Amino acid sequence: MADLSRTLPLKRSSVQSAHERIKDHIQLTPVLTSTNLSNLASTPQTPEALVGTPFEGQRPARPRINVFFKCENFQRTGSFKIRGAFHALSRLSEEELAKGVVTHSSGNHAQALALAARTHGIPAHIVMPTISTPSKIAATQGYGANVYFSGSTSDEREAVVKDVIRVTGAVLVPPYDHPDIILGQGTMALELEEQAREWIMKDPALSVHHRGQQDVTNGHRNTSHTNGIHASSLVSEPGHLDAVIAPIGGGGMLSGIATALHGTGTYVFGAEPSFEGADDARRGLAAKKRVTTVKTLTIADGLRTPVGEIPWTIISDKTKMRGIHAVTEEQILQAMRLVLERMKLFVEPSAVVGLAVALYDEEFRSLVEKEGGEEGWDVGVVLSGGNTTVEAISKMFAVSEGKGERMEGKLGGQGERIAENVAG
Repeated sequence: MADLSRTLPLKRSSVQSAHERIKDHIQLTPVLTSTNLSNLASTPQTPEALVGTPFEGQRPARPRINVFFKCENFQRTGSFKIRGAFHALSRLSEEELAKGVVTHSSGNHAQALALAARTHGIPAHIVMPTISTPSKIAATQGYGANVYFSGSTSDEREAVVKDVIRVTGAVLVPPYDHPDIILGQGTMALELEEQAREWIMKDPALSVHHRGQQDVTNGHRNTSHTNGIHASSLVSEPGHLDAVIAPIGGGGMLSGIATALHGTGTYVFGAEPSFEGADDARRGLAAKKRVTTVKTLTIADGLRTPVGEIPWTIISDKTKMRGIHAVTEEQILQAMRLVLERMKLFVEPSAVVGLAVALYDEEFRSLVEKEGGEEGWDVGVVLSGGNTTVEAISKMFAVSEGKGERMEGKLGGQGERIAENVAG
C-alpha cells in the first residue's frame, strides 16, 4: 500500500480531494426518503419491546426523526467499497501498480478491488474466508480476481495474505485500515449532505425543521451538546443534517464519514450488531481500548471484523464521533424487511443496522428526543450495500419465523400498525 508518509492528512479537505480523483469511476448514488419509515422512527416503541433492556419500565422515547437514505446498494459492485478501492489505486505509483494488488475481504471490498484492478489492467489477489457468501465469491472471480481461502478471523486472513505477497510480490490494499481507503469511503458523506440539502430546498416539508426555519436568526440554531463535535452552531442554510448513522465493521467507512463531516455540525453515529460480540466498537469505547479480535456469525456478515488501528483513532475521538449503538439479529431482520417491503430496495443485512438503530435502539431514540426536542432530527442513514441473494434472504426469514424471532408484539406492534395506516 502507499507509504503512510505519502498519504493525505485525515481531514475534510482530503476527502474532497479524494472525491475529485474517483468521481468518474463511481456512481452518484441516490438519496431517498420514506414517509413510512420516518413515521415508524418517530413512533414510540411498545413497553413490551423494552423488556429485558435498561429501559424496561420507563416511558418509551418519543423522538421525531426524518430519515434520508444514502443508497450505496446502487453503487458499482453493489456497495460503498468501490470508493476506497479506486482511491487507493489512484494513489499508487506506476511501479506499485505493475506488481498487482492483494487484500483480504468477506466479499464487498473483494469485489471492489477486483473491479478497480481490472480497470487499471493489473492482477488482483483476493483472500476470502471459507464462510464467505458463495455469491460474493463468484462475483469476485467474475471480475477476474485470483481468489484464495482462509479462516474467518483477521489473523487467519492476514496469514494467507502474507503468503500471497511472498509468492507474487503484490501490493497490499487493506479493506479498511489505511488513510487512502478511509478518505475514499468518506466521499459518500460529501454527496449525502449535498443531496439531502437539495431535497429539502425543493421540498422543505421533508425536514423536521421546516416549521422552525423562521426561528433561525442570522443562520444560528442552538444546540444543547457542547463536547466539541459541533465546531460552530452556525447552520448556513436549510437542509443541514443533524446526524448520520452508518454501519461499522473494520471502520473504514464510518471513520471516513466522521472525517468528512468533522466541523460541519452534523453528529456521526456508528451502528453494529450485538450478536456473539460483534459490537466490538461499542465495547472498545466503553473500555477505552480497541478490541482486536472478533469471531461472530452475525447475519450482518460484512461487519464481522474488529475496528482497524487507524479507524480507531478517529472513532474513539469524541470531537468527531458521537457514539456507537448495537442492535440484535431480530432488529436487523425487521429493519431489512421494512426496507424490502416498504421501500422496495434490495439490501444486505449489514446495510440496515443504521436504520435498526433509528427504529429500535432506545438509547439513541431517547437522545434524539432530549436534544432534538419538539422539532427532532433530520438523520442520514447509510444503506451500505446490496450484495446478497434471494435465496439467502428467504433462508434468513424462514429461520427467523421458525424460531419465533420476529416477536411480532415487540418488533412489529404499534409501529407496524401505524405504518399500515400511513400506507393507506
